[in-house]
Amino acid sequence: MSQKIPKYHRVLLKLSGEALAGDLGYGIDPKRAEWIAGLIQRVKQHGVEVAVVIGAGNLWRGQTGINAGMERATADYMGMIATVMNAMALQDALERIGVATRVQTAIEMHAVAEPYIRLRAIRHLEKGRVVIMGGGTGNPYFTTDSAAALRGMEINADVLIKATKVDGVYNSDPQKDPNAKRYDSISFMDALSQRLEVMDSTAMSLAMDNHLPIIVLNLWEEGALERAIMGEEIGTLIS
Repeated sequence: MSQKIPKYHRVLLKLSGEALAGDLGYGIDPKRAEWIAGLIQRVKQHGVEVAVVIGAGNLWRGQTGINAGMERATADYMGMIATVMNAMALQDALERIGVATRVQTAIEMHAVAEPYIRLRAIRHLEKGRVVIMGGGTGNPYFTTDSAAALRGMEINADVLIKATKVDGVYNSDPQKDPNAKRYDSISFMDALSQRLEVMDSTAMSLAMDNHLPIIVLNLWEEGALERAIMGEEIGTLIS
C-alpha cells in the first residue's frame, strides 16, 4: 500500500503559551506538553520537518505589566524570556518520547539553549530534529505571531500553522455571536481589511508580502494538525 505524501514538507507551528497551561489557564502542565509532543511526533513520522514558535501567555502577559505602569520594553523582554521556559518544557517532553529537539533563542542563554542562527536551524531540520525557537524576535514591540512569520520565512517553511482553540477564522467571535460565519479560505487582504483577529497586522503583512500561507486550526481537534499537513481542508487557509 502506497504511503500518502504530505502536502507540506517543512512546517512552522505557532503555539500559544496557553497550550501548555493546565486547567487553571496558567503555568506549565507537563501532561499538556506530553500531549503536544505526541502530536508533533505523529507529524514527524510522515517525514515532515517541524519548527515551533511558542508564546508565553501562560506565564507572563506583557500587557499586565504595562497596565501597571511597567515600561513596554521591559515587559516585552520578560515575555521573551518566558517563551524560553515554555520551549524547554516542550523540548523535554519531545526528548522523552525519542524526538531529537533543539531549542534556539533570540536572546542568548548559552547554558540552556543555542543562539538562533538561521542556517544552523535549517541544518537541524534537515537532520530530522525539531527546532523550537524561543525569545520571540529578540526585540521588544513584536509579538510571537510576528516572530513566527519571520522565522517561517527565514527557514523557507512551506506553511505557517497557527494552532488555537478555535477551528478556523470567523467573521465575528463565535463564542459571542451564534451567527458567526467560518471561512474555509480567505485572502490576506480581506483578513487585514476586515480586522479579523487572527494574528497581528505585522505578522499578517510579513506573511502576505513573502507568500507564506497560514492555516488556522483547532489544535485540540483530534488529528487536525496531522490532517492539515497531509493536505486535507482543515480550519481556515489564509493565502
